[in-house]
Amino acid sequence: MTAPHPDQPPGQLIVLSGPPGAGKSTVARLLTDSLTPSVHLHSDDFWHNIKQGWIAPYLPESEHQNSVVVHAAAAAAGIYASGGYQVIYDGVVGPWFIDVFREAAAQHGVALHYVILRPDLATTVNRAIHRTGDALTEPEPIRALHNQFTDLGSYESHVLDPSHLPPQATADAVAELLHSGKAILQ
Repeated sequence: MTAPHPDQPPGQLIVLSGPPGAGKSTVARLLTDSLTPSVHLHSDDFWHNIKQGWIAPYLPESEHQNSVVVHAAAAAAGIYASGGYQVIYDGVVGPWFIDVFREAAAQHGVALHYVILRPDLATTVNRAIHRTGDALTEPEPIRALHNQFTDLGSYESHVLDPSHLPPQATADAVAELLHSGKAILQ
């Protein structure tokens, strides 16, 4: 466990998840601008660090790669949070990977919050296909990833629907959920 600075209490780890096109990165940037001190860990950066042998993370054969990347990201997030930073990790982290972050938070003695942005399917696909750069814009994988977030069982209480909200209103709703304590995982 990393020891926090003597004058700085441990931070917290906030996993902001959802399908591609949900608005995670935009909302994460807005939230980190309002938290001090803060760190924004963008999940795509961890995948882009793989220079040779990269496999698109939505393909079935990427399972091992995805596990390695998520473990590395969770470890980094836990270390930052234990050092007193408010960490927002934005990425496609469904219930199938949240335990990796739960373990990192426990190892580093920090609180873990889990928020899932899940706009309706039409909004998600429309947003995602209009992104630029090297972001996933292919409709079929986006639909498949959205479908993985449709029935989350006990995690449904962590879902926000930003379909009709501008980014700042979504960030405000996430901040309210965090402040209420309803997004915390034990």
